[in-house]
Amino acid sequence: MEIVYVYTKKRAEFGKQCNFSDRPAELHVDIQPDPSLLENFIERDPVDNGIQCVQMMSEHDVNTERFETETRGINHTEGGWPKDINPAEVEQVMRYRKKVEKDEMYVNTIHQLGSVMEHIIRQNNALDIYEDYFADIEVERTDEPPSAKTINVFRDPNEYKRTATHISWFPDGPRKLAIAYCNLEFQMSPTDICNDSYIWDVENPNKPEMTLKPVSPLVCIEYNPKDSHILLGGCYNGQVAYWDVRKGSQPVEMTPVEQSHKDPAYKTVWLQSKTGTECFSTSTDGQVLWWDTRKFSEPFESMILDPTKKQDPVKSQGAMALEYEPTMPTKFMVGTEQGSVFTCNRKAKTPAEKIVSVYPGHHGPVYALQRNPFFPKNFLSVGDWTARIWSEDIRENSIMWTKYHMAYLTDGCWSPTRPAVFYTTRMDGTLDIWDFLFKQNDPTLSIQVCDEPLMSLRAQDQGRLLACGSQEGTATLLELSDGLISLQRNEKQLVTAMFERETRREKILEARHREMKLKERTKSKGAGEKEDEEKDEVEDEEDLVKKAEEEFFETIEHAVKLREKKEAEKRKQEEALRSSDEAGSGKVSPIEEEDGSNEKND
Repeated sequence: MEIVYVYTKKRAEFGKQCNFSDRPAELHVDIQPDPSLLENFIERDPVDNGIQCVQMMSEHDVNTERFETETRGINHTEGGWPKDINPAEVEQVMRYRKKVEKDEMYVNTIHQLGSVMEHIIRQNNALDIYEDYFADIEVERTDEPPSAKTINVFRDPNEYKRTATHISWFPDGPRKLAIAYCNLEFQMSPTDICNDSYIWDVENPNKPEMTLKPVSPLVCIEYNPKDSHILLGGCYNGQVAYWDVRKGSQPVEMTPVEQSHKDPAYKTVWLQSKTGTECFSTSTDGQVLWWDTRKFSEPFESMILDPTKKQDPVKSQGAMALEYEPTMPTKFMVGTEQGSVFTCNRKAKTPAEKIVSVYPGHHGPVYALQRNPFFPKNFLSVGDWTARIWSEDIRENSIMWTKYHMAYLTDGCWSPTRPAVFYTTRMDGTLDIWDFLFKQNDPTLSIQVCDEPLMSLRAQDQGRLLACGSQEGTATLLELSDGLISLQRNEKQLVTAMFERETRREKILEARHREMKLKERTKSKGAGEKEDEEKDEVEDEEDLVKKAEEEFFETIEHAVKLREKKEAEKRKQEEALRSSDEAGSGKVSPIEEEDGSNEKND
């Protein structure tokens, strides 16, 4: 049982309370008015003061919902006939026309309109309204800064967003573009993911114009340059398929799985042929296969990308990029996963001779490869953190290159209208536009297209439109300014001089490098023979030193043993001599003598 006692006390009893009282006001400072200061002030009458009696509001700009447009045609038919006349009956129409033509008002109206028309025709004949008076005068272009604006954005309509892996423009004008959608992350796609790819109308980003339905997601897609109704696609499972848009969304034919690539078909290209039905494809399985859409059951030619030129599948390198220039129908180039660039000749006599040369390339996979449209001997490669320009004559190193970026480069292409301009995309969502005539250290224009990585890039043939595909399936259509697409004065001559100068510089450096290598090899060879002789001499010297050391230590040990032996014999002789003297002579030892003398003294 607990006993609780509470001590209570009033708050007023805790301490002395505050007592307040009234007291009169006290004057501390008294400042008298100064009449002279009044002259500096002017009384304002009336006085306006704005007062806001309603709630303060702020203005905001918001994007409205998309306005979906639909194009419809109108059929204009002939009208204005009386009710009793049927325009479909030819006899009634002819009878009515003759009746109208006999009317006096009709004749007067025709005369009046004819005089007006005659006056206008005479004016047109006297004056050429389409004449260009300043055709011979060159218009000086204003140096406007390079720019690009977004025209449209095409988004993947599916709920699960896939990467826009490849873009192909409609060959007969900038009206359509085909986009391939595929998730390239290995085994990261859901089982129910959509495999469709789409053809978009440039003017309508709300809905695809047509859907392509492959068996496996498309990694790449290409329009046939000779027939704009035909499209070629490489699938994620390695098959190659082609579509005819006139026959629907399903592929017309696909290559058999057993005859196709073992890895995703990363690149497919149409060949320059009379029929327009030949194409070829490449993949990371290390093969290049040639196909004919008329006989898609098997490839009619194949090649293994073996850098040793022995066509060994084990040593082959997987391909990520493929380049084909129609003006050079027998040559093509391949960019590999290992960073190398292969230049190949399809018409070589033996398979080993098909690989002409191998360029060192990049530190990582080569994602883009394209010849310059104006100078086919020079080509662009994009990989790791740089874009490089190569010359076919220099195999050791590129002649020009960009700086190393902080983000990985994913794609690139040349401008189709200017030889000094090319474009690159990066993993941080940035599009870089390079103009080597303007500056070489930094891009002329950098545009943050989106926040996710840009994975594909394609320029339209006229050069004004540029399409970029992102990792989330968003394709952005950009329109470039005139300065980036119009050929500058003497641009071809300047670019030619630049490429020749850089090629000459690299040749000089390559020759110097070979000379140094030869000197080092000769020196190392001579040094090797000399080293062998010196090594034998050193070995002989080491043996002699070792032998001398052994003899030296043996001599010392022998001397020490002799010395110890002599000392032992000397001690024995001394002991024997001492013992014989004490026993034979009877002499008393000095101690005994000393003891005896002491006794006598006592």
